[in-house]
Amino acid sequence: METNKKKAPVAKYLVYLGLIVVSLGSLFPFYWMFVMATNPNSMINQTPPVMIPGSNMVSNFQLVLDSIPFWGAMLNSLIVSSTITIGVLILCSLAGFAFAKLEFPGRTMLFVFILGTMMIPPQLGLIPTYFIITQLGWLSDLRAVIVPGLMNAFGIFWMRQYISSAVPDSIIEAARIDGCSNFRIYWNIIIPTILPAFATLGIIVFMAIWGDYLWPLVVLQDQSMHTIQVALRSLMDDRVRDYGMILSGTFWATVPLIVIFLLFNKLFIKSITDGAVK
Repeated sequence: METNKKKAPVAKYLVYLGLIVVSLGSLFPFYWMFVMATNPNSMINQTPPVMIPGSNMVSNFQLVLDSIPFWGAMLNSLIVSSTITIGVLILCSLAGFAFAKLEFPGRTMLFVFILGTMMIPPQLGLIPTYFIITQLGWLSDLRAVIVPGLMNAFGIFWMRQYISSAVPDSIIEAARIDGCSNFRIYWNIIIPTILPAFATLGIIVFMAIWGDYLWPLVVLQDQSMHTIQVALRSLMDDRVRDYGMILSGTFWATVPLIVIFLLFNKLFIKSITDGAVK
């Protein structure tokens, strides 16, 4: 018994040590990007590599501001990512509630059809979607990015699965006996229950839209409408590449993602642990 008690703390410390090593390994690319963003371009390929931050943080970022409309692109990305995230959360939670708790003809077939769209590469829809956007006159308009982004099959699947397991049918039936409409059930019962799922899906969608490059590049032809990923691409000169400047812009463009994750990480972890317990 004493031997087992001694082994338990050792195993626990080994697990903690492993988690620390993995965490540091995950954070190292971000730290390396910060180091490169604070050093001049001449030190990027230095051997041995530079491992401590330099003193060029302000000058490198000033070069970014002189080269591209950085703050305008950040604002465009914030508008697009926030709008799409909020829209996806609302639409997918409503659809997930319908597929999980409501009975209507063709429910299973429609759900299978939605899941089937997840197997289609998004690049295949590039040309027809571009044609529709052109007919609507939305080129170089943020609506060209926002409206197509509201359709999210994974979000519907995620919400349907979470609502099915997190909300008992007995609560829904009791609410209907009390005279609650479907929307009242959704607003007063479903939403408070699925806040962890909201946080998880919100983080996933926000990060995906923030990092999207191909579709905004195609439809946002006006430089004033560029999102941050398209604007950062403009920093890549074919002749001379200032990697300190490029990584400085990339570093500051990554900060909003970190802030979003830190704000909602508790709910994100709760959604994972809830699933593990159930």
